[in-house]
Amino acid sequence: MSEALAFVMAVAVTMPFGASVEALLKEGYVYVVDADLKSYFDTIPKDRLLELVKQKVSDSAVLQLVKQYLDQEIMSELTTWTPEAGVPQGAVLSPMLSNVYLNPLDHMMSAKGFQMVRYADDFVILCRTYAEAEAALSEIRVWVEASGLSLHPEKTHIVDSREQSFAFLGYSFRGRFRFPRAKSHEKVVARIRELTPRKSGDSLECMIARINRSLIGWFNYFRHCFWNIFGDYDSMVRRRLRRLLLKRNRTNPKRLSRTQRWPNSFFTAHGLYSLSEAHVRFVQSTRTY
Repeated sequence: MSEALAFVMAVAVTMPFGASVEALLKEGYVYVVDADLKSYFDTIPKDRLLELVKQKVSDSAVLQLVKQYLDQEIMSELTTWTPEAGVPQGAVLSPMLSNVYLNPLDHMMSAKGFQMVRYADDFVILCRTYAEAEAALSEIRVWVEASGLSLHPEKTHIVDSREQSFAFLGYSFRGRFRFPRAKSHEKVVARIRELTPRKSGDSLECMIARINRSLIGWFNYFRHCFWNIFGDYDSMVRRRLRRLLLKRNRTNPKRLSRTQRWPNSFFTAHGLYSLSEAHVRFVQSTRTY
């Protein structure tokens, strides 16, 4: 099993992907090939994948386990069948094997001098000129077809990042700025609404504790976004909490507005996590003096 573990460590290289993209954009690699592999996990040729694994792993027991994993049956409406291609999803082995299959693409693009940033099946190629981007996309098309895969015809395109945005790993890059992509934004908004129902019977402290857990996890990933977005999310959370408090406390003898009755300091005193303040602390911690 030590050989298999070494193989996993060799392909599971960690790096600041978003920071790499930003650095290349600042260096003038402004034309981006935004490529999307169509149904990637479902279309990986299993025989070719096993051959790649055999190049690094010689333990027959491990290879047999990998083969059994790839050949496991799928149940659909009480009918079982074994897919001819693809990697089963939902287990830790799935992203590792899918990464193995794209490893030759990394080496090919690097050998040809292209700047490609990839995480699993999500990748972009950054170029200095539009002609270079077209050449990179052409190389990708040839490799993908030869590898039994296909590019999504509508989601694969070349972007001038100075004029258009492109998405990568949950972020949307627009010029020199980084924001949560539309789906990421919609997801966190939906989560905030779920955690702040108007008719909740939970105490404010319990609600804030649950909100904080979600906000902290979200911020740990999206903390590299442009600074001005965090205040909007903070305002949304406080606005929904004020609405809930207003429903619970209808009497208002002093006729104060919601903001006057429950100012921002009220929620701070109750321990509500502030994304804006967290971002300020994060920026200060990354400064070099």
